[in-house]
Amino acid sequence: MIFSSDSATPLPTAASVNDSRDAAFWAAISRFGKFGPKRWMKLIRAFPTMEEVWRASAPQIAGAGIEPALSAEFAAFRARCNPETELEETRSAGISLLALGDANYPKLLTQIFDPPPLLFVRGKMNEPEELTLAVVGTRRITPYGRQVTPEMVAPLARSGLTIVSGLALGVDSLAHETALAAGGRTVAVLGSGIDDASLYPSSNRYLAKKILDAGGAVISEFPIGSIAFKSNFPFRNRVISGLSLGVLVIEAADDSGSLITARSALEQNREVFAVPGDVTRETSAGPNNLIKMGARPVTEANDVLDALSLDRLPEMLEVRAIHPDTKEEAALLPHLSREPIHVDALARTAGLPISTVTASLTLMEMKGKIRSLPGMHYVIAR
Repeated sequence: MIFSSDSATPLPTAASVNDSRDAAFWAAISRFGKFGPKRWMKLIRAFPTMEEVWRASAPQIAGAGIEPALSAEFAAFRARCNPETELEETRSAGISLLALGDANYPKLLTQIFDPPPLLFVRGKMNEPEELTLAVVGTRRITPYGRQVTPEMVAPLARSGLTIVSGLALGVDSLAHETALAAGGRTVAVLGSGIDDASLYPSSNRYLAKKILDAGGAVISEFPIGSIAFKSNFPFRNRVISGLSLGVLVIEAADDSGSLITARSALEQNREVFAVPGDVTRETSAGPNNLIKMGARPVTEANDVLDALSLDRLPEMLEVRAIHPDTKEEAALLPHLSREPIHVDALARTAGLPISTVTASLTLMEMKGKIRSLPGMHYVIAR
């Protein structure tokens, strides 16, 4: 269980979001945009469940430390919002909820000052200890950026780092595309809703689909239907850096949002890397100034791996990987994760007879590849 840095109150667990009726109230409260991370954390500490938040009176909400006027506004908002409808619409869009305290919530993100209490997720979030690197840069990418980005990102993705970026045009899109082409994993963090109608920029819907089809994820702290307001992007940028061991900046003007991501990384005690550029180019000003302020200059992918002490990352990942010994194990392993799955569901998704599945699971558990949980549920062992 996760604890906040300044309170002994435990945060909600996965069951409070995905396995109970409380999920509907998480989805509904997320619709009230004036509850940012700090106010929401006050509510989490004051109330055992989000259902109790939803049913609390305005004075009770104020008693949790929320401004009285805002508490009254929230009470009025509830009359216009149906929690069950919100949850149904979210799940119908193929979106799941991931709360701070959930077993699959990214570990690095829990360590920042203001982690999102709730994430909306399309696709697959891997194990919380996933090794990630943010790659960001200008939308107005130059031929230099188009050359350098693949040269940097492809080896990093092949080495096993998950590439995190913002799905924006320019460097972000190329970083995602390069990671996919290299057979790597990539995660896009949005400053809008992640449903098809809200996804921003809309021209990258196909790229988002490619990310999902390849086993990556598209995530946001903004509920479905949220428009990509300019004020959303600093929040999104601190999630990009918060998810990552470090941030690599490739081409950025002095006023680029990528520098907000870099500043967030510094505040979060993460590494900041910058690719130096031609001093006569506007898009080189950002990374060149970051280097002058102490960011690590990067001229090849190994500079990043060395700085993060990941120069032996491919070998480390090979040791951690679980390999099948039989064709039955090969059919079962892709469907096993840290999320418990019932033996019947596993048999259906793997397309194997239940007798074959149970026999294989017994052997896999003896080998230390999986663990059994009560109720005939199974999880990957590592």
